[in-house]
Amino acid sequence: MGAANVIPGVSGGTIALITGIFERLIKALKSFDRKALHLFITGKFKALAYHIDLTFLLAVGSGVAISILSLAKLLSWLFENYPIYLWAFFFGLIAASIFFVLRQIKTFNYQNVLAGLLGIAIAITIAFLSPAAENSNTFYLFICGVVAICSMILPGLSGSFVLIIMGNYLLLLNAVSNFELNILWPVLAGCIFGLLAFSHLLSWIFDHYRNITLSLLTGFIAGSLVTLWPWKQAVYLLDNAGHPLIRHAGKITSGYAYHWPALNLELLLAICLAMLGMGIMILLEKSGNSKKTKIPETL
Repeated sequence: MGAANVIPGVSGGTIALITGIFERLIKALKSFDRKALHLFITGKFKALAYHIDLTFLLAVGSGVAISILSLAKLLSWLFENYPIYLWAFFFGLIAASIFFVLRQIKTFNYQNVLAGLLGIAIAITIAFLSPAAENSNTFYLFICGVVAICSMILPGLSGSFVLIIMGNYLLLLNAVSNFELNILWPVLAGCIFGLLAFSHLLSWIFDHYRNITLSLLTGFIAGSLVTLWPWKQAVYLLDNAGHPLIRHAGKITSGYAYHWPALNLELLLAICLAMLGMGIMILLEKSGNSKKTKIPETL
């Protein structure tokens, strides 16, 4: 999940859904409620740990943190130097995941089909939106945190790509590198608020409209393949002199120009990496199915 969230266009929520931990993750996040606060205030820490599924959250959280710290620089370097191969790998990874999400839908009807088509339409629309201008307003940064964290846990929607659309991806990347607290604290506050509020909403939706929700998420994942298409050129915002605008040591992307690949060695290697991504997704899904753990009944 940590590695997936580093790359614009890839969702950590998709990985959570395929490996079988998505619903447990949402329920664990939802458990940060009044009961959890009461247990904390009264010093019943063992009961609190069980109520919020603390062992599970620590395992996932530490895995995400270690992944980001260990792989972020490598993935950023690959993204800069071998973008086609990296996009191809994740394209295969996410393309294979569509089949496994579809298998979780118990019944198919016109409502599920419409939900899937809506998900595809929304994801494609987001992919072709023009990025907004960079904005360091405190309230806007709070909204960025809310939207980004919701996108990160929602399968098919990439939090980092949404931040590009909102215009603040490079701003936040730079703020993390330089530890700029005036930028980071409103985003962190938005993330916490969005995570707790959205987990309650998503859990309720899953409990009441599971098949329709899974159909919508399948559409999100399928539509996100447009963003992951390897053969594209970034289009940058230009100043009056025709030069790319640069903010915080990075060019501002306004979109992508897509094209078909040429028949060459690069295409062959890209196809092999896409197949590798598919193979890894199959292994992840099998591992998730064989090691699923029961959600505590109190949740």
